[in-house]
Amino acid sequence: MKSNKLITLLCAGALMLTATTGCDKDLLDKTNPNAPASADFWKTSDDAVRGVYACYAGLQQFAVYYRSWHFMAHRSDESYSQSPFVELANFTRFITPDNNFFISSFAWNDYYRTIFRTNQVLTNVPGIPMDETLKKRLLAETRFIRALSYFDLVYFFGRVPLITVESKVNTRVPQATQAEGEALIIADLLAAIPDLPLARTYSASEKGRVSQGAAQALLARVYMHQQKFADAAQLFDTIIKSGEYSLVPNYLDNFTDTNENNSESVFEVQFTGAVLEIGQGQDNAASSESHDRPNFFGPPGPTFADVQPRLWLLNEYNEFTVSNPTRIDPRRDISIISNRNPDRFYGRTFAEWGWNPNQQYWRKYLNDRTRENENFTSGINHRVIRYADVLLMQAEALTELNRTAEALPLVNLVRTRPSVDLAPLTGTFTAATLRPLIRSERAKELAGEGTRWYDILRWGLMDTQAGIDELKTRDADFGNFRLGISKLLPIPQRDIDIDGGITQNPGY
Repeated sequence: MKSNKLITLLCAGALMLTATTGCDKDLLDKTNPNAPASADFWKTSDDAVRGVYACYAGLQQFAVYYRSWHFMAHRSDESYSQSPFVELANFTRFITPDNNFFISSFAWNDYYRTIFRTNQVLTNVPGIPMDETLKKRLLAETRFIRALSYFDLVYFFGRVPLITVESKVNTRVPQATQAEGEALIIADLLAAIPDLPLARTYSASEKGRVSQGAAQALLARVYMHQQKFADAAQLFDTIIKSGEYSLVPNYLDNFTDTNENNSESVFEVQFTGAVLEIGQGQDNAASSESHDRPNFFGPPGPTFADVQPRLWLLNEYNEFTVSNPTRIDPRRDISIISNRNPDRFYGRTFAEWGWNPNQQYWRKYLNDRTRENENFTSGINHRVIRYADVLLMQAEALTELNRTAEALPLVNLVRTRPSVDLAPLTGTFTAATLRPLIRSERAKELAGEGTRWYDILRWGLMDTQAGIDELKTRDADFGNFRLGISKLLPIPQRDIDIDGGITQNPGY
């Protein structure tokens, strides 16, 4: 599964252009007999399988999990940028004067390219004569990928067109409200769940495919955003009781290219560091299936150091392990490079590199233990949903339902993982007293993984001035945040010009 890519990248996506001039139309209007066409595809079971591979490949694209998603998700209060690339630095500071800024433009394109592929599968595969069980599974996997794509679009851009048909060049779909976007995501996931297998039923070669637990977890995430805590808790409970998942003993195993697709992985995007003929993140069969987050999120020298963690997050790790009372929470030094971290990075210590002791850098997903510097070919899978996230979100849902006694053991499972080794929380808690502890635990456990943006969005901190004032205490860039505007990205002007039915987000 890790290295599968549709060789043709969907023959059915080919469009033929007709040239009309003052010359003989028949002379110029020719059909290339070697060009792929939709009529020649979607015939066999193998076509269906390859079509779904193309949908998975969409998640590896430049503006999805290959690169831009990480920049968009790191506008939260845990990160900031001092990049000399001014447009990028301003983007993280909520200064976006150009609504064609490359992140939003590329993201819009690549997400909709992935959605285009999913719609092709959902339109054409039902009519293919093939094993019905396999067909149902492939359609369910595709619905998950479409739901995940719309999940990001809806929470990054707000009102987006919800395309659910095999679109043509002149297809126009009205913008939907965020509630309508959430409804489509929910419908896709509810339709997918019954036909998805449990993770353990996949063979070793199929690891990384969408499982029932992945769809349940994404659905529960949407319910959390809608404040439907009882519905979310029911789904999280099903995942936990399924016995499909467990925390890996070694926390580090979640962020390197060893032990991927492990027992803690609910869903991860597959990458490989193999170098192929054409540049990374490109939408062609010869492109490497690597990603380059590490090239932008690490320390200066080995990386571009474009995105850094905030000091408050480093200080949030303030507890010591049970077995060694002088050892700080080990998650700190796995997540962040700082002068408090005694490890070696790309072969040298912090001091040997001569880095500024007042600066800190992201470490998760780096190849610093195996390389002397980063390049554009990292093969580390991106973990979209981890079981630790499921446990903490269930704890959050139960807390909001005033079931704190049930929530506390879930938080302690994360804290007492053998390689973390923190003391369990004890005592009696109310929702008001347990809520901040869960939020702190999420910050430490999931630091740098891109979940923080969705957290502060879900908690409503970007909806009121009081929430913005709280965020400013941790991240001065929120001083530029404009209520009712900055929470959403601008829709690319090019797409508004093409489709007069699309209107710009407020304030841009």
